[in-house]
Amino acid sequence: MTSTDPETTDVLVVGSGIAGCAAALAAAREGADVLVLTKATRPEDASTDWAQGGISTTRGDPEGFKEDILAASDDTAEEDAIDVLLAEADDAIEDVLLETLEIPFDETEDGDDFDYTREAGHSMRRILHVDAETGTHILRPFLASLDDHDRIEIRQDTAALELVTDEGRVHGVLSDEKPTGHPIYAGTTILATGGVGALYPRSTNPDDATGDGIAMAALAGADVRDLEYVQFHPTAYDGEDPFLLSEAIRGEGAVLRNGDGERFMPEYHPDADLAPRDVVSRAVAREREATGEVVLDVSPLEDGFAAEFPTIAETCRDRGIEGEQIPVAPCEHFLCGGIDVDEYGRTTLDRLYAVGECSRTGVHGANRLASTSLLEGLVWGLRAGEDAVGRESEVVDAPDLRNSDPALPERFAAEKFTRLRKTMDEYLGLERDPDRVSRAGAVLRRLKGEVDAYVRTRTSRELYELRHATVTALLITRAAAENTESAGCHRVSEDTGATAD
Repeated sequence: MTSTDPETTDVLVVGSGIAGCAAALAAAREGADVLVLTKATRPEDASTDWAQGGISTTRGDPEGFKEDILAASDDTAEEDAIDVLLAEADDAIEDVLLETLEIPFDETEDGDDFDYTREAGHSMRRILHVDAETGTHILRPFLASLDDHDRIEIRQDTAALELVTDEGRVHGVLSDEKPTGHPIYAGTTILATGGVGALYPRSTNPDDATGDGIAMAALAGADVRDLEYVQFHPTAYDGEDPFLLSEAIRGEGAVLRNGDGERFMPEYHPDADLAPRDVVSRAVAREREATGEVVLDVSPLEDGFAAEFPTIAETCRDRGIEGEQIPVAPCEHFLCGGIDVDEYGRTTLDRLYAVGECSRTGVHGANRLASTSLLEGLVWGLRAGEDAVGRESEVVDAPDLRNSDPALPERFAAEKFTRLRKTMDEYLGLERDPDRVSRAGAVLRRLKGEVDAYVRTRTSRELYELRHATVTALLITRAAAENTESAGCHRVSEDTGATAD
């Protein structure tokens, strides 16, 4: 290929978490040449690397697992999607994680079985884990394995700016490799861009989780669904630079206490500290408001906190957190909705797929069950990658981006992000009032207008991330405004009088 020839590939994957890696592996196994684009320059930039708890298995009881998923979702998850997940869950784990990657999941002391743990919403111990940093132990060997595959190229520190479309068909993306965008044409394009954590001031996700895939797909005309269902994790460290305190800690016996030292969750739900995440998050928020703080009391752990969760305990020590009571508060964690897809990850646009957190499969409904995100990403990634093979790339006219004006004013993007996050935090948090959601929409529309004015004549990753974040925030706000019924993560409440600027 000469320097003037267009760049083409059989399958283009945007994102390098477990879903993107699984899609790339499956497509390459089918004989396709695969290009993986990722903004990440090291594994910890991907949400998968931040996943603590583990990956759920059926453990011989798919019906019980299905009941747990439905209950956690407030009975809104789609049974057909759950059936797909559970039919392929154990085979996918065996094939990819155990046989191909040889992930060293924790075992019992005698080594006769895996050391399955339990998390909130699960009726039994069914979760495979490696200490409380399972994502790290999955993603890093996964990326190393793909690096060694002769049909897969991983291009790091590279962002997708827009989809290349023609008459309802997606033909690839424009990347940020050139000042006015670099077109990459593909037979099929698979979005695996992760979630929306960067839209909130406190999140358990990487800073680059700006909703890129959702915004690009929506702007190209793809359907999105269930975006109002933004899940908050109840136990993130209540301080600067929050970090996640895995649900597995409560699964092993830790309990939540309010500022008066009282254990309060039994008053909110029969499953107490192991109630679904949305229930626990709202309870923590209310107890913090009423008593001043909530702590995670790890003293009940049978073998001690440091022995059972050494990595998290070390993080606590590094932050100067002493003792066995750790201050916690809810924190944005996962988007249950996203780009609408079918059982193979196919979107409503021809030759465009979406997998992982940016997609909406129907498995999670209004609230995700703990430790199902890695499983969903693995299963749908494999299905999408295999299904995406067999289309030839076509070169069409790519969007004409401009980069003619001076660089962005200093701190332009940072200040706009601060405004966006403040709006989302105050109006689209744990509880939403319709009037306040409407006000948020007005704020975000003005913000989008300001951002669009700069996008017309400037092309940069920073600006496009801001654009994607603003578009996705507006889509979340619109979905919240249209849904007046409380379910799972989306809790409709009365106006509290707060305002955003």
